[in-house]
Amino acid sequence: MRTLYNKFDKKDLAKLPIVVFDKKIVVINSVFEAEKAVEFLLKQPILGLDTETRPTFQRGNAHQVALLQVYAEDICFLFRLNHIDIPDCLVTLLSDTNITKVGLSLRDDISALRKRRDFTPGKFTELQQFVKEFGIQDMGLQKLYANVFQQKISKSQQLTNWEADILTDKQKRYAATDAWACVQLYNELNAIRQEGFELKIVEPDPKIEPVEKEASETSKNKLPREEKNISSRRRKKRASKKRRKTTKKETAIQS
Repeated sequence: MRTLYNKFDKKDLAKLPIVVFDKKIVVINSVFEAEKAVEFLLKQPILGLDTETRPTFQRGNAHQVALLQVYAEDICFLFRLNHIDIPDCLVTLLSDTNITKVGLSLRDDISALRKRRDFTPGKFTELQQFVKEFGIQDMGLQKLYANVFQQKISKSQQLTNWEADILTDKQKRYAATDAWACVQLYNELNAIRQEGFELKIVEPDPKIEPVEKEASETSKNKLPREEKNISSRRRKKRASKKRRKTTKKETAIQS
């Protein structure tokens, strides 16, 4: 019987071996290539889907989604949307209601894609909802994959330039891995559900709690003294104003 955890301890991630997609990757740079790829993808029973966007480091600036990754049958297609936008064939794929398209944070991905070109979303399966059926509370792909497979997905390429003229091999592997991992998780969790599993509840580290409690108590102890000082200063200020007003009145009466 397999063991799953409600939460995967982040400290344990560093101990795990790195996993990388090592199958075929095809970069799509033209509408013609996109049409051929979609023709193949529409024949598959399940697809893994993810997107990448060039990061921005200034508030108020935002880039359009630059890459759509679609995985099926040991091959991953990387559609360079900053080169080809979203052609009709991709609208057909994304709107398809027969093929299961699995992803993580799909609401964000679909929203980003629809900003490039609107379409009616077809059949999608959100992993963040799917894992809740197993009692898993983690929402990130890295922790979910570690929980199920005891392997780590590297995020080192996440904040790279996805609009670069030519994507590096590391970027391609990173992008393909995310789409591929979604399908692996979906299939494996379905198999685990059939076999049966044990869910272990990971409690918060008790060593951290006393420190937080002590800090909280210290703050509480300081607060009354600070409030007392402020109140004292306010009372003195009000009393001073009152004395000045009284003096002015007396002066006026004498005059």
